[in-house]
Parts: sequence; structure tokens; C-alpha cells
Amino acid sequence: MQQLRSRLAANKTGQQQGIYSVCSAHPLVIKAALRQARQDQSQLLIEATANQVNQFGGYTGMKPADFISFVADLAAEEGVDSEQLLFGGDHLGPVCWQQETAEQAMHKSEELIACYVAAGFSKIHLDTSMGCADDPDILPDEVIAKRAARLCWVAEQTAAEYGFAGQLCYVVGTEVPPPGGVSELETSLQVTSVDDVATTISVHREAFSQQGLSDEVWSRVIAVVVQPGVEFDNDMVHPFEPAKAEALSQYIQQEPGLVYEAHSTDYQSATAYQHLVRGHFAILKVGPQLTFALREALFALAHIEQQLVPAEQCSDLINACLQLMNKQPAYWQRFYQAQEQELRFLQLFSYSDRIRYYWPQPELQGAVRQLFSNLARVRIPQPVLHQYLPQQAWPEPGAEENCSAEDRVIQHIQCVLKRYAQACGTTALIKEDRL
Repeated sequence: MQQLRSRLAANKTGQQQGIYSVCSAHPLVIKAALRQARQDQSQLLIEATANQVNQFGGYTGMKPADFISFVADLAAEEGVDSEQLLFGGDHLGPVCWQQETAEQAMHKSEELIACYVAAGFSKIHLDTSMGCADDPDILPDEVIAKRAARLCWVAEQTAAEYGFAGQLCYVVGTEVPPPGGVSELETSLQVTSVDDVATTISVHREAFSQQGLSDEVWSRVIAVVVQPGVEFDNDMVHPFEPAKAEALSQYIQQEPGLVYEAHSTDYQSATAYQHLVRGHFAILKVGPQLTFALREALFALAHIEQQLVPAEQCSDLINACLQLMNKQPAYWQRFYQAQEQELRFLQLFSYSDRIRYYWPQPELQGAVRQLFSNLARVRIPQPVLHQYLPQQAWPEPGAEENCSAEDRVIQHIQCVLKRYAQACGTTALIKEDRL
């Protein structure tokens, strides 16, 4: 935790330092992040989201302790020292139980926080920004802060019980984008005002005090979630405009120990990430773009398979994805309001990447295994590789021999991670792709 706080402190002095947060539970995404951290010899922040991992299993089937064990096993496999790993809990609050009353949802949120802390998560995003069944349409900042302080108190009590006293850090905020992006991009994305962020900090500080939390606990609040002007929907990305966030960047300088945490930073340019970190948006969250890159690489390999393997032996991965998504529409139906060809496009290629919820299903696990097995038995000619994965064509001598299909997927995901690592000051400048 001290290493993270040192990086954030350096950011406040104007150094190009920050940290990116990997928000995914897919093993190949985690492996890619681990390999990047190993190459950079940097700290790796991996976060689990409340709907992915919770006391009931979430959509991954993992409880918090299961998730840490899962990542630790992959880290050992990849040769990454456990000291490099930092675990965060994202959107910890009522997000999974918004259809229940506030008191019911908060009781489950307290159990959620306790499970995360007991498991060893040390970066805690206290997200009580969403309303519950008996809440007004617009939740007052004071209510959000009071609920966040209530959850913080539970976290502190649990940490003390399990021997982690004083080792947690917190992220707060009242303007938190929905997990995973939005269905439709606003015409004019509103950057959080300085007055609003000042109010957010003030009401949270007061709520912590009223909850009986000490100044020392408040000093471990490291970041505030705001809207810097970044977002994406199914087929568009709102690019970061540094000038519009300049007032925010200047304001946070007067708040000792605090930086901004930027959500939904997926799909921005490498230059945008550098500007974000420079503007004290020092914690960059990325999730859907990583599974988007995973899907992109898997589909590219499926096309390569079609060129090199007899049709009757092919995995038919892309059709398998469509069939499963149509059979189980719950994960995308609310987000994709379209028909026929447009719906097919959204299911397969949307930036929101709802397909990420289906990769753990046995049908797709089997198709991916068959794809990897088929490609392990053939040589991929360089012109074919260049057609579908041009960044990986013309490798260094000898590199081709040991590159499995899984390695190709991981390398493709790392192309995204390297842009974040560069902006956060943990890796060298990116070399241009050879095309």
C-alpha cells in the first residue's frame, strides 16, 4: 500500500506517475496483466467488482477469497512476486441489490465489505452512489456520504479483527459512472464541477467524523471518483479534452493526499491517458477494453483457423458465441435495443462488450479449447498472421516457434495495457507497430 501512496504523492508533485487498475476476472486478461507487471517490475492493481465477485459468488461464481486465490495461483504460474500484487474492491455498495429497500441493500453491502476485507482486499471503493427501491430519484450527497461512512466503519472493524488495522485505503465519490459503460453516449458529457467535487469531499469528511471514524482513517482516503469527460457506449467513445478538466486538475492540488480516480477510461488514446495522469487522474480504471481485446484476438484466431483447418474440424467460435448469447439474453438484452443485423453487430463487436459475461460458460470454454488445439497443430504462415493479427507479424527470430494461440491472445491484450503502463510511468515508450 505504501508503494501506491508513494506513486500518488509523486503524481501530486507533477511527476508522470500513476497506476492503472485492471477490472476483470478473465484468466487470460489476468495473465496479460501479470506478464506486463513482470516485464515492468511494477505494482499491479487488480480489482474485482461487486457484481463479479461477492459473498454470494457473483456472476463469476467466486467469493472474494476465491478471487484472491485464483489470481495468486496465476501469479505463481507467471512468476510474479506476490509483493507486486495489490487487490481492490470496485463498486462496493448496493449495486447488486438496488431492487431492494435501502436498509436491505445496505445490510448486504456491509456483508460484502466485510468479506472483501477479510479476504485481503486493501483498496476499497465505497460506492453508495446508486439509489435503492425506496430511495428518491436523485440521492442527496449527504445520504451517499453517510452510507459510505457506514461501510467504511465495517471495513475498519473487519480489518482490526483480521490483523489489517491501518492497512486499508479508500476511494469515495458521488458521480460514479455505471459499471461497464453506458448504453447510449450523452450528446454533451458533463465534466464534474469544482463545486461538486468540493461538496463531495466535504460531506464525506463530515460523515466519516459523525460515524466515529478518526482523522487517521480519513487520511487513508486516497482518491475521489469524478467525471473527467470520458465515456463510451456501444459504438462511440467520448475523447478526453484536457482543457475541460483543467479546473478539476488545479482544484485537487489543494487537497493533501487526494487524487482522482477515473472510471470508463477504456478506448482513449495513448495521449489522452498521459494527459489524464498529468491532470491528477492518477488511478485509471480499465475493464471492457481488455475483454474487447480478448474477444478481438479470439475472433482473429478463429478466422485464421478457417483458413488453415478443414471446416468440419473448426471450433466455429463466432457462431457459438452468437448461439449462446441468443439462448441466454439476460446479460445483453437491456443494453442492445436493435434487431437482426444491427443486433448481431452489437452482440459481437460492441465497445460495452457484453460478450465478456459468456466466456466462462462451458460451451465457449470448449470452443476456445478446440480453437487453441487446432492452431497448435498447424503452422500459421506470416501473410495469414499479418492479415488478422498484424501487430504480431514478422516476429523476432525464434519467437514464432514458442508462440501458442494463448500467447497470441495475451500479447494482444498487452497492447492495451502497455498504453496504460506508459501513461502511468511504469514502462518505456511504446514502439510503433510494424504494418
